[in-house]
Amino acid sequence: MKNPASGYLAFAIFAAVCLCSVPAPAAAQGPASSQAAAPAPGTPTPEQKQLMEKPTPRLANGHPDMNGIWYQPLFFLGGGERDGNTTKYVLKPDPAFAAAVKGPPPQYMPPYKPELEAKVAEYNKEQVKLDPAFYCKPPGVPRIGPPQKIVETPNEVIFLYSDTSGNYWRIVPTDGRPHRTDADETYLGDSVGHWEGDTLVVDVNNFNNDSWLADNGWFHSTALHVTERLTRKGDTIRYEVTVEDPNVFTKPWVMEPRILTPIKEQLDEAPPCVEEDASNMVGLQHHGNPR
Repeated sequence: MKNPASGYLAFAIFAAVCLCSVPAPAAAQGPASSQAAAPAPGTPTPEQKQLMEKPTPRLANGHPDMNGIWYQPLFFLGGGERDGNTTKYVLKPDPAFAAAVKGPPPQYMPPYKPELEAKVAEYNKEQVKLDPAFYCKPPGVPRIGPPQKIVETPNEVIFLYSDTSGNYWRIVPTDGRPHRTDADETYLGDSVGHWEGDTLVVDVNNFNNDSWLADNGWFHSTALHVTERLTRKGDTIRYEVTVEDPNVFTKPWVMEPRILTPIKEQLDEAPPCVEEDASNMVGLQHHGNPR
């Protein structure tokens, strides 16, 4: 996949290669270390704790005000530079991106059935040939990540995404209506939501199977069922995801929670995704594309 305005793929490969030569942290170099253990996923930073202590804004109906821009994919860090009549998007080497392309630790990996682990490993090995997102297909849910912009109305919530593979939206009814039964299976599924206190719970089903859960060969079936929980506290949103797929998992997969904070930058339109890289591949170099 090649996005005309982004050097994302090249940087992803660069970051993954560079990680091989990065020394291990001091805590991992020997048993004797005074360095504190890394905080558990979803543990707020001191800055996030301050934002949590602010009053939670609410709409007239009493629900938390989710409106705003809350998330920016790691591979979009950078800025545009003019080169004649062309604007090039220049990525900045970001520590968070470098950490993300390493992949999650085992305890946060999907619990595939034992008889399917070899298939996952083979898909991961052949990633540059098989990953649908590499060929400009929609990333699917939950791979697309947290909503980048949220627009909240009394009867529905809209999620907007400016992704490396295109521009996407999800309309989440919150007026009590059930899932649609007349819709075709899609990459982003069919979403309905309801409120549990200050938490927006989004139930998603009706997926096709033409997406992965991540770039590590993590495939799924059309039985995929995703539950997202977005809890506003002060000036933060805690984003939690549980993934179920009885056809391929032994149990539900609870993903690492994320804490989102407001972003001042506007959500820009993603440039067209045009696949131009596949024919240039000479090996099976894994490319990381965390969101």
